[in-house]
Amino acid sequence: MIRFLTIINLGHTRLFRGMLSCVVLLIVFAVGVSAQQPDEVIRTDTSLVQLNVGVVDRQGHAITSLSRNDFTVYEDGVRRPIAVFEPTEAPFSLVMLLDMSGSTINFRQQIQQAALRFLDALAPDDRVAVVEFNGKGVKSLLGFSTDRRRTAYAITLATGAGTTPLYDALKYSLEELGREGKRRKAIVVLTDGVDTRVKDADRAIVQKAPESEISSAIKPEANSQLNSVLNDADRQGVAIFPLALPSGDPKHLPLPDPLITAMYTAARTRLELLANRTGGQLHEVRRLDELAKIYPIIAAEMRSLYTIAYQPQNPGAHDGKWREIRIEVARAELVARTKPGYYAR
Repeated sequence: MIRFLTIINLGHTRLFRGMLSCVVLLIVFAVGVSAQQPDEVIRTDTSLVQLNVGVVDRQGHAITSLSRNDFTVYEDGVRRPIAVFEPTEAPFSLVMLLDMSGSTINFRQQIQQAALRFLDALAPDDRVAVVEFNGKGVKSLLGFSTDRRRTAYAITLATGAGTTPLYDALKYSLEELGREGKRRKAIVVLTDGVDTRVKDADRAIVQKAPESEISSAIKPEANSQLNSVLNDADRQGVAIFPLALPSGDPKHLPLPDPLITAMYTAARTRLELLANRTGGQLHEVRRLDELAKIYPIIAAEMRSLYTIAYQPQNPGAHDGKWREIRIEVARAELVARTKPGYYAR
């Protein structure tokens, strides 16, 4: 190589050196970018706590005209600076999650008609995916799209029977939302809430409990599948809006056996936790003819949410402890609603 270089004239040598310098710079740049990207993703995605915040006046009317300066965020009583603020008109990426298990066979037409009406209430830039779950598992009927005709057609394809893999469907939906970048995110899930595997685990608990302790034997908040969903939703700032079908209502069971009542009560409590812990809202469907009214209400609730993200005081402290969140609004007559906190995992 040394002998070869010595016969190259001066002009060629300068050209060669210039080309070599460019190659070296490109390699250094590429290495630098690949080394920096993981750190940047970690700082952006895992350190910020994302909140969905609804604000109402004393009459319960939604207030949608506030700005970043109208909000103050506290974590464990310590004020935290707001890093990201999205107004209520910012678009959503939304998963419409449909329970097509055996318990919903008798009212599929009402479900589909209500879901189609929901599309009309969304904003044009909202991206909607349609996912069904039943005894065959979880299936995507349409990926995220703003094409309402395609979305409507996907809804008409929803069918099935069998068991209810609710929490598998929620995990799948959260994975899909994870590919939607920094957009605001939500899941609207129509279900009776009685996940088959979770119900089997609950049954094992109540069967071992003394008769006097059956009603309190199940600890709904301790379920691992529920907490896995809540942790994923916390990381992404996903609001979950369950529509609880009457077939899962523990107060209206055809056979009010104490064991069955305890299992259905735990299932309904978990739907409440999904909503409360994510800044969503639980809607109990008492009659099937209410479905067509409830979906537009949820669309209005989504349109009244602000999205706020802040840096926690100790972002690297994954100690599993509860962090309490409090939101204050500058105007005393307004009330802000968001999730009460999160576990630092």
